[in-house]
Amino acid sequence: AIGAGWGNGKATAVLLARQGAKVFGTDINPAAVEETRAIIAKEGGVCFTTTCDMTDSDSVKKSVDACIERFGRIDILINNVGGSAPGDPVSMSEEVWDRQLDHNLKTAFLGCKHVLPVMEKQGSGAIVNISSVAGFAHQVDGRVHVAYSTTKSGLVGFTRSTAIAYVKKGIRCNLVIVGTMHTPLVEERLVKQLGPEAGANLVAKRHAAVPIGRMGDAWDTAHAVLFLASDEARYITATHLVVDGGLTAARPG
Repeated sequence: AIGAGWGNGKATAVLLARQGAKVFGTDINPAAVEETRAIIAKEGGVCFTTTCDMTDSDSVKKSVDACIERFGRIDILINNVGGSAPGDPVSMSEEVWDRQLDHNLKTAFLGCKHVLPVMEKQGSGAIVNISSVAGFAHQVDGRVHVAYSTTKSGLVGFTRSTAIAYVKKGIRCNLVIVGTMHTPLVEERLVKQLGPEAGANLVAKRHAAVPIGRMGDAWDTAHAVLFLASDEARYITATHLVVDGGLTAARPG
């Protein structure tokens, strides 16, 4: 099932379910999380869901409590919330800056805040955060996204610091850094911002800019998350896996 119709969260949830994980999915959009649940259920997997605003501590705690009530434990946490807004420090409003920090950084912080005590009690757990090469390239398609770049590079420090804080407690914490991905969010945003023709041109340009010859998709992200969450990665913590088709290595500077 390869294609641009899958987002990172949906593909990761489905892949983990296919590997036997019992999935507890959260999304701010009830229709989106229900769509994922239905796919997993149709394939014979186990998935329960809740609507959750990951920027709100009480909402996150309620979802974690609901998961514990349903399954009794949390073995894997995937922090996958994020999105970009264009602008430099002068052009970007303070409100957009604050929302970007909440959306991209606070969500991972709150996920960890409420799940780590559960994992510590169990004496085991694996956390995978999702970042972007935008945290290191600082520009996407020549456009500046100052808050997005800041938050995505910030996730590196957050992941390393959290990993070392909990390394003696049987908990691993790692980061997947994704490159230019062809997901519905990107496709929809580009078409809305630029119009169909310019959007299509930019998509073609983005494919061509990747050394491997194409953008990645949500399944590339999902397989990287699966590995870092799995027992096969038992000796890996406080590090990151770059999934970008060679993009960052080929960039000058």
